[in-house]
Amino acid sequence: MSMKEQAKVVLCATLAIAWWSFAGTADAHHAFSTEFDASKPVTLRGTITTVEWINPHAFIHLDVKRDDGVVESWMIEAGSPNTLVRRGLTRDSIPPGTQVVVFGYRHRNGSNTANGRDVTLPDGRRLFITSPSTSAPAAPDSAQ
Repeated sequence: MSMKEQAKVVLCATLAIAWWSFAGTADAHHAFSTEFDASKPVTLRGTITTVEWINPHAFIHLDVKRDDGVVESWMIEAGSPNTLVRRGLTRDSIPPGTQVVVFGYRHRNGSNTANGRDVTLPDGRRLFITSPSTSAPAAPDSAQ
């Protein structure tokens, strides 16, 4: 095989590897509507148990006491850590034990999982936590 043919083979192999790498990443991410239901908004009042500061989404875990006294654990999907940092949040912005109100949209599978839009802190500050390109609907006035 000539040097020119070898160069073409290497170039094709490199492009194929790059394409497969990107294709896997693109398939791994999701649109809002594939997992969450815009017709099922949820407002949760509870206590932060943990915050996972991981890619591709941060997750906020909270315990919510139902009217009958039963405590449910919820997982709230937020934007990426990079997105949250650009909005001024840090790993310590919402420490465990903090009482919060979370507005978001429930998971389609009915689990105690939601895509979070806003977290309201005890001092009244509201943190916008959703992904920038989520295509989630705006919060209704009652949640603001």
